[in-house]
Amino acid sequence: MSASTGHVGAGRRVAGPLVLAALSLACAAKWTVRTTPSPIALQWPYQPNMAKLTFVESLTGFSQQKGSQAALKAFVYGRDHGQQNAFVLPVAVATTRDGRTAVADMGRRCVHLFLAGEQRYLRLTGGKNEKIVSPVAVVFDDELRLYVSDSTGKIFAFGADGAFRFTVATAGAEALRRPTGLAYSPDRKLLYVVDTLANKVHALDTSGAYAFSFGQRGDGAGQFNFPTHIFRTRSGELYVTNSLAFRVEIFDEDGTPKGSFGRHGDGSGDLAMPKGIAVDKDGIVYVVDSLFDNVQLFNRQGEFLLTLGSRGTDSGEFWLPSGAFIDDNDSLYVCDTYNRRIQVFRIAESYAESAN
Repeated sequence: MSASTGHVGAGRRVAGPLVLAALSLACAAKWTVRTTPSPIALQWPYQPNMAKLTFVESLTGFSQQKGSQAALKAFVYGRDHGQQNAFVLPVAVATTRDGRTAVADMGRRCVHLFLAGEQRYLRLTGGKNEKIVSPVAVVFDDELRLYVSDSTGKIFAFGADGAFRFTVATAGAEALRRPTGLAYSPDRKLLYVVDTLANKVHALDTSGAYAFSFGQRGDGAGQFNFPTHIFRTRSGELYVTNSLAFRVEIFDEDGTPKGSFGRHGDGSGDLAMPKGIAVDKDGIVYVVDSLFDNVQLFNRQGEFLLTLGSRGTDSGEFWLPSGAFIDDNDSLYVCDTYNRRIQVFRIAESYAESAN
């Protein structure tokens, strides 16, 4: 018995320092985005047409860079430790000019935050007493603070360093029922929150204080039937997917209706389950349709232009996609949720002029 006990104790004396060393090294570890390029060149529309969209790569998670730190962690934790930072159900993404990336992952009940300038990765799960349960949207403000919409009824706010700041569970006198899409206005310093069950969009300031709301249940101008996603254009218009009305609604930043388009159907230009939405510099609107497993492009008047993708698992194909985002470098990000990845496409600017 004494010999056996001594053997176990020796093992603990060896493992203990290794664990402590791995934990301390993790703080200084360098991280990178895990990407998968396409084996062939892909563009839409197809060749020989000029490309409006070109596939770049798929993002599948975050990994430690190769080196002694990663090797030590693999020795202590096992080779599958890096898989803990792979996407499971990515539903929303946002990036900033300094290269940081936030991904809402419903499968992991967290937000993956990558700070490219520091090559640092953080997994955000909420505060000490308030945990993220169902993250469905992310957005940065102009101070690089991050806001996360949790569809169970809260908005989580984090600092530029990733530190938890606060949660918001009300908009004025109303409790948030199912907060979903998020957008931020740097001009107004306002956060716009879609509340799907309330059929409203709430505006909050960066401290979470209530400003105003717009929208109600109905089928008229400025009314909603279970809206989900929202995108603010560079010119200050708000595009909202009015999902069960099968339309896209357009508002100014005061909530005044400026137009709408869309119809239910199963043909090109029809909508079946519109979710993510984004608008590029040319005013082209990108609407993710989760049921069609594609992204459809429209002009400002709602005229159908092009379909990106189809159902499948290859590059440029989707399986129940959800959120969309366009960054400052004219890249389109589409959350290919059930393929556990985010697909990235390069957008050709001034396409109509170049094509003529």
